[in-house]
This record gives sequence, C-alpha cells and structure tokens, in this order.
Amino acid sequence: MYVKEIWRYPVKSMAGEALGSAVVTRLGITGDRVILAVNSRGGVVTARTHPALLGHKGTTDALGVPLVDGRSWTDRSVVADVRKIAGPQVELIHNQTAERFDVLPLLVATDGAIDAFGRDGRRLRPNLVIGGVTGLEERTWPGRKLRIGDVIIDIDSLRGRCVMTTYDPDTLMQDRSVLRDIVDRFEGELALNCAVEQGGVIELNQKVEFA
Repeated sequence: MYVKEIWRYPVKSMAGEALGSAVVTRLGITGDRVILAVNSRGGVVTARTHPALLGHKGTTDALGVPLVDGRSWTDRSVVADVRKIAGPQVELIHNQTAERFDVLPLLVATDGAIDAFGRDGRRLRPNLVIGGVTGLEERTWPGRKLRIGDVIIDIDSLRGRCVMTTYDPDTLMQDRSVLRDIVDRFEGELALNCAVEQGGVIELNQKVEFA
C-alpha cells in the first residue's frame, strides 16, 4: 500500500488543496480546517446547509496563511462572499482546537472503496487516500493502525456520510441518488475516522503498512 493522495481543507466546507507532502500532528494535517464560518450564536456554518461554500477553494500560502480563492482569509471581500452565501451575521474565525473536526482529525479513504463507490473521490473529502487496496478491505480496518514512515494512524470507525456527498465538486450540481446509493450499498458509511497516535511527515507514494 502507498499514499496515493493527500488533501488539506484550510477552510471548513470549502474545496481543498492536493498536497505533495504534509506535516501530521495529533490534530491531523497541519493547517486543515483551521478557518470556520460561524453564525451569531457561535454555531459552525457548513456546506450541509449552505452548499455554495463548496464553490470556493481554500489553499495555504508559503507562510501557512489560509487563502480563499487566492485571497487571505481575513480579506474583507472573502467575508463578503461568505455572507452572501450564509447570511450577514456570519464571521470567519481561526480555530486550531480539536473541536473544529466533525468526528476525528483525519479522514482516510482507500482507492478500492472509491472504485466501488464509482464516483469522484473528492465527494468524500478525505485527507488521505491509500492506494493499492483491494475492493472494500477498508471496512475491516477499524481497530487497526497504519504506519506511514514515523506516522502512526489509529483507525477508529467507518464514516457515516451526509448530504455533502451529493454535490458535484466542480459544478455543485446536486444528485440526491449519491447518498441513497451510499446507504443502499455501503450502509451509509464510506472512508475511515482516524486519530493520529504519532505525528511526522508524510509524502505521496510513501509506503503504508499496518503497524
């Protein structure tokens, strides 16, 4: 097995960036989901209720500053764009705590499961895609650990999927049959909720093995 893809989503619920390498800590990939849109009550606003957020792209500059469509996340035009989608009271905040994740800090998918899914793997919003995996083997992995160089990943559980999978990552067109298919064929679960037991640096094509 090997690291086939590495993804970071600097702004929660926006499109992410493909990486050649990444620093991994106990809080996942450095810089992942560190910018959140919050409403006046402090609740996090996501693409589950405001799917147009997926039409904006989060990246990171050379100094580690999160960008939205090439602009600093603090740029007034970025906030204006988000408010057009989510309402005039929404603010963007920087959050590096574990609370910024829906479940656990790392979402791992496999090429075998994505092939079985039969659609663009970006719909699953993984942090890592592990290549060289046969079919749905990932479904037997919860409770095991993966080693990638110095990094040790603890596989907790299968991820229950939501309405975000129904939106095409390029066109944002919705196809509700996608989620129905996940429910019918995969019991509503695809990819793996993971924690990081030991951090380090990971790179594309790096060997992956069970720890």
